[in-house]
Amino acid sequence: MLLEIKDVSVSYDTAMVLSEANLGVDSGELVSLVGPNGAGKSTLLRTIAGLINWEKEITKGMRKELANISFQGSITFEGEKIDKLPPHEVAKKGLILCPERGRPFGELTVLENLKVGAHLCKSREEMEGNLDRVYELFPVLKERRKQISGTLSGGERAMLAIGRALMYHTKLLCIDEPSTGLAPKVKDDLFQRVKEIYALGITILLVEQDVSFAFELASRNYVLSRGKVIAEGTAKELLTNETIRKTYLGL
Repeated sequence: MLLEIKDVSVSYDTAMVLSEANLGVDSGELVSLVGPNGAGKSTLLRTIAGLINWEKEITKGMRKELANISFQGSITFEGEKIDKLPPHEVAKKGLILCPERGRPFGELTVLENLKVGAHLCKSREEMEGNLDRVYELFPVLKERRKQISGTLSGGERAMLAIGRALMYHTKLLCIDEPSTGLAPKVKDDLFQRVKEIYALGITILLVEQDVSFAFELASRNYVLSRGKVIAEGTAKELLTNETIRKTYLGL
């Protein structure tokens, strides 16, 4: 298994955000993680990427709620434990997080943002090859390459965020809520691009609030509620369960 999460629990002081969560992603899969707002989906992705323990270390003595983060459990990637690694070491292994709302560097151009994503590349040739791939997937980014990122539309920022995440040798792409705040047509276009990325052979773990889109894209799905994985299965399996449909998916 490419990624394996075993009994992962995360709490902020006394507030439990994740509780003994278990999840796995095989190489070549597109897996979705869905559930209601506040279920802990983004926290799980941030934990996988090494950000939770990193926040705990750098905020000691600064912000009490972050300094009191507690982590338990095990996260392995390609058979190697990564749950104690800092984010840049996790990224070096090819596990790349595309955060919610993208968060591009607004004062930099589109091209400069993409080059930030390529900082781990070992050669200029590797960087240029990845850049060509991103431009092929997202032609609008090539058109806007000299434009300041803070002036992009919401859909363009989402595409830039995913493009930036693909500027390294990505083995597992974790995408957090890519369609947040997007118009339906823009959302359709973005998800078509996600399909194309998957077709390139890149494994994807997708967190998405729009259950219909997530289920259309993914071969397997996990449902998270109140920090716990309460169901796993194909779209058909989950949608035939009335309790899951109404209580956890809002359908």
